[in-house]
Parts: sequence; C-alpha cells; structure tokens
Amino acid sequence: MRMRATLGVVTGALALSAVAVPAAQADVSEGDTTITKVAVNTVNKVYVGTSAVKFKVAVTATDDSGILDAEEFDLYGPNYGLLTTSKPTCTAVSATTSTCVGWVTADPRAADVFNNNAGTWTVDVWINAKDEDYIYKENAGSFKLLRKTALSTNAAPEPVRKGKTVTVTGKLTRANWETYVYNGYGYQYVKLQYKKKGATSYTTLKTVKAASTGALKAYTTATYDGYYRFSYVGNGASAPVNSAADYIDVQ
Repeated sequence: MRMRATLGVVTGALALSAVAVPAAQADVSEGDTTITKVAVNTVNKVYVGTSAVKFKVAVTATDDSGILDAEEFDLYGPNYGLLTTSKPTCTAVSATTSTCVGWVTADPRAADVFNNNAGTWTVDVWINAKDEDYIYKENAGSFKLLRKTALSTNAAPEPVRKGKTVTVTGKLTRANWETYVYNGYGYQYVKLQYKKKGATSYTTLKTVKAASTGALKAYTTATYDGYYRFSYVGNGASAPVNSAADYIDVQ
C-alpha cells in the first residue's frame, strides 16, 4: 500500500499556494514495520557554500519479514524549503533489518535552497516491508542545513619581541545562496585562540565582535612562539568555522 501525496496541475493563485505549502499527511502504518535510525550526511549536518553539495540520507528500518524497499525521502526546511532524495537503495544488514540510502543535492545555483531556508530540516520516510506491512512517518529525523562560513587570520608583526603587542586581524564571511558569493558577516562574536608551539590544543584568549563588514581585530601580548586563529561557533543558520592558523615567532 502506497499513499504518497502528489500535487496535480493547478493554475494562477492556486498554483502558487499548492507549491508553497506541502500537502499534509498524518503518520500511517500497517503491521510491525519500524524505523530505528535516520542519519543525514552521517553527522546530521550539511554545510552548503555557493555551489552544489550532494549528501545522503540513510534510514534503518526493521520488520519481521524483512524490508522490501523505500519511497523517496522528502526533506522539509524553514520557509517551505523542500528537497527530495533519489529512489533509495535498501541493503539488508540482517534478515529483518535494512538500511535504505537516498541521495540528494542542495544547489543554490539551481534554486534548490535560498538564504531563508537555512536551519533545522526534517525528514519524512516511507518504508515497505516484504509482507506488505509499511510505515510512513513525518519528522522521522532532523538535521542542520546551514550556510557555510569562512574566516581569515593574520597576526603581526612577524617576528615580534616578547612582551610586545600582537595585532590579529581577519574577516568572517558567509555564503549567500542567492548571489553565490561570500559576503562579510557582521556583528558576530568570534574567539581569538592561541596554541603554544608544541602544544596540542588551543586556548581562547578573548572574544571579539565583528564589524558590520565582518572585519575582525584583536590585540594580545607576545609570550612564546605559537599559532593564532579565529574561531566562530556558528548559529541557527550559519556553520561553525576555524580559520587557518598564523604562526608568530617570538624573539
């Protein structure tokens, strides 16, 4: 039994309404088919810059008769974001359990996603079992689809005398899914971090706020040879990022 909703041919204002609002459908099931795991891009995070990103949606399901197949997975995001996977391929991991994998591409240049679609997305899943049992579940899983960010760092002067001031500059930018460029991302809080030569981890020295252009500037005191970088934790629409490190020789 398969009950996937489809949109018919409509015109005018009704057409706009039909495209903007996905058809509502409650969870339905028959028999003992269950969904045990939904994983998007393995870690449930997808970062998209200004070009296409292809990622997978893997759904694990079980039924006492085994899993037959799956319908295409529908992905829903903020502001009527909608992506649909390819027809999933189901691979048995036991007599009763299979993992079904579908692939999808988010391409800003193909109008797959717009800036206001960034955020938390959900996955609707339909699985069919070999004994004609089935399950359809809305919001079976969720993931973050975020606008990719970039950071630069430059520490100066080089070399520097111990005890003197080190000026660290940089810039935070974010992918624009509508103009296909990275724009300065202003008013965000960014950490200045330092790692002494030979150390294995960074220490946060201070937090600075980006200017309206995304420009960053911070001051610190030279102590030992080491690496400086900026680090941004991200937000609900923007991906986290660490800049490349800039090494300073302290004399």
